[in-house]
Amino acid sequence: MLRQCPTLIPQDLQGRVYDGFLSVQDKDFRLRVILPEDLQLGNAKIECSWKLKKVLQAYDQIVKQRLQHSINLESFMMELKTILEVALKNTNALQTPPAPQYYSCLVKDIESLGWDKLSFVDTELSMIQIKIEDTSGRDHLVTLKLNAKYPFEAPDCCVDFPTPFTISWTPQSSLLNVYKQVSSALESLKGFWDALDEIDQKTWVLEPEKPLRSSTMRRIVIVVNPLREKLNSNIHLWDPENSLLQNLKDVLEIEFPSRSSVEKSDFSMDCGICYAYRLDSAIPDQVCDDPRCGQPFHQACLYEWLRGLPSSRQSFNIIYGECPYCNKPITLKMSNKKP
Repeated sequence: MLRQCPTLIPQDLQGRVYDGFLSVQDKDFRLRVILPEDLQLGNAKIECSWKLKKVLQAYDQIVKQRLQHSINLESFMMELKTILEVALKNTNALQTPPAPQYYSCLVKDIESLGWDKLSFVDTELSMIQIKIEDTSGRDHLVTLKLNAKYPFEAPDCCVDFPTPFTISWTPQSSLLNVYKQVSSALESLKGFWDALDEIDQKTWVLEPEKPLRSSTMRRIVIVVNPLREKLNSNIHLWDPENSLLQNLKDVLEIEFPSRSSVEKSDFSMDCGICYAYRLDSAIPDQVCDDPRCGQPFHQACLYEWLRGLPSSRQSFNIIYGECPYCNKPITLKMSNKKP
């Protein structure tokens, strides 16, 4: 792999995740390969940049076929490079320069939109980024890739949304139409982002470390208490008029620690077995059943620990054993795939 694709770097010790670039004809294409636990290529997941996806669009079935029949990842990457070379050659042969009116139309559209709303324009005037500020003061970038038939064909539009977004386009449409459509979509997502921003600002968010606007989940630090009982008894206090964070405070009767007010040392977040926070891409997601202990563990670490104890027993996908810290009973419910 290192010889064939020196810029495609393994991300874990098991060699299941590769991330980096595939270089063909002096062009670099971003690529991520995720192999299943059995390392079988037939079930691998290939994530491409929009540029690579567009070049290989007509070769999708061939790529899938070679993925099924290649004996290992190295041989598949060799075939993928060959396919990509052919695709690039055909793409270059079919490409024609934009007509003169392409540039005059584009400049007119930019002037109508306002040059101050542009964040980036490439030297070929084929890709532009529009910046939009929503009514809550959040900045957003819209990336548009224009083809030679603009404005008769819609540009490719990429925006960091938690839901799929496509633009409505006619030959009479312009960049201003795109701006208005994205602005309308931003307004519909205002409440969602307001709730997440409040959580980001007033709690200690563990995952994701740097949330994108498309990130729909948060994993936050809370003080371990009998929260389930409080949730069941106080669920009637949930008020749709209040914010998500305020409702959680009212129902659970707790204050959420924030990163600015609490020291990291006040919480034991590292795994109690491997003494690390991250194990590959996983973070500790299993906690001792005894609230007086509350020690977190990685599922994989706890699985190996319990499996090595003679006193542990397993019933279907649940393992019963003793906590490595307090020796109190602990249960581990396994996911469909073993760690």
